[in-house]
This record gives sequence, structure tokens and C-alpha cells, in this order.
Amino acid sequence: MPEHRVIVIEDSVEIAELVRLHLSDIGLSVEVCHDGNEGAKRLAETAYDLVILDIMLPGQDGLSLCRQIRADDSRYTPILMLTSRSSEVDRVLGLETGADDYLTKPFSLMEMVARAKALIRRHQAMQGQSADASGEDHPRLEFDGLSIDTRSRAVLRDGDPLELTAKEFDLLLHFARHPGQVFNRLQLLDSVWGYGHVGYEHTVNTHINRLRSKIEQDPRNPRYIKTVWGVGYQFIAGKPS
Repeated sequence: MPEHRVIVIEDSVEIAELVRLHLSDIGLSVEVCHDGNEGAKRLAETAYDLVILDIMLPGQDGLSLCRQIRADDSRYTPILMLTSRSSEVDRVLGLETGADDYLTKPFSLMEMVARAKALIRRHQAMQGQSADASGEDHPRLEFDGLSIDTRSRAVLRDGDPLELTAKEFDLLLHFARHPGQVFNRLQLLDSVWGYGHVGYEHTVNTHINRLRSKIEQDPRNPRYIKTVWGVGYQFIAGKPS
């Protein structure tokens, strides 16, 4: 893939070097630092195409850095979070803070490379999307009670702003651009996350549950994202105006 700038913020010298070597092998320009404060300084000085971020860091921790990156409205930077914390609560916390994806240590280096490539390619696609019949020519998608601004990534429900994570917004936007279409979990993994590995379907379930808790008045009786039992999920809201 074309050269892109990546920063790896990881306190383990060995892990950071392995990640750097494998990403460099696919043509990425990779910087490494081992301290959260140094990472914050570099992020303030340089625009990166991907941040690979450990949670447990000396100085500023990874969750704080993640919030800092997401507070910058001038550009969107994909974040792949690395963590030794494997509980569902810790994974959700990372995603809620704004990470696009996560890997739990120990992780497969091949999978790490695949996820990094997927995040960069998806971000490129979102930046360079041209208008087409699927709805990208609409900067704002309007449904009954739901408004999605594709440029500012803002979502309103009945006029009230909603706070969605990056991946929750991507998931909602994918549904909204294909109203009425039924997607199974592997299709959603491939389209929204960029990988379709069997065994990660729980990631889709978790995000849909959290997305419903934010956009639905009654998540137990959803108005927008319906479950099609035995198949997958479907966005029901009519076509955007």
C-alpha cells in the first residue's frame, strides 16, 4: 500500500520493534515512542494516518491520549488500541473513548498488520468517497427523527445531539446508506471494520447493542436497527430525504 505515517506508542521495546518491523515491511513509515508524554508531544506536532496505542503507558496513559486525539476536530485519525486487559469492560472502555479497533496481548502480528491495513484503507475510502447512487452525495441523511451529517460526523435524534464513538458512527452510517438491506455479522465486520474473521462476531453484537442504547428510545423494541432472526440486522427508516 502507498506510504502512510504510523506512530506506535508502546512501552514494551520488544513489542514496539516487532510492530514497527512488520508494518515497515508493507511500506508504512513507522515511528515508535515508549512514553505517553512523548507520544502526546509527537501527536501535537505531526499528522499521522494511524495511531497504534497501548493503554498502560508511563506518563500519560493510552485512554487519555485517545481522548486527546478525538478532541481534535480538525482531522480524523484511526486508532488501533493494544491492551493486556482482556475483559469486556476494558475493551468497551477503549472503544467508548474513541478507539476504532483493539487487540488484546498477546496478539498475532499477521492479524495486527491486517487490522492496521484495514483501518488505513477504510479511512482513505471515507476521505475520498465520490458521490454515487448509494447516498454519498447527501452530506446529511435525514430519517424520521434521525439526522446524520456525513461531513461533521454529527448525529441528532429528535433534534438532540448524540455522542457516538467512531465505530458506532461508521456502523450507523453503513446501515443508513443501505436502508432495508439485511446484513449478517460477517458482512458488517468486513464492511465496517475491514476484516471478516470468524470468531469476532461478538464485536458486532456489542456495537449494535451500544448503538441502539443511544439512538433508540426503547432499545428493547428498536425503531431503526431491527434484528432479522437467523440472518442479521436491518436498518428500517425509509430512504433519506
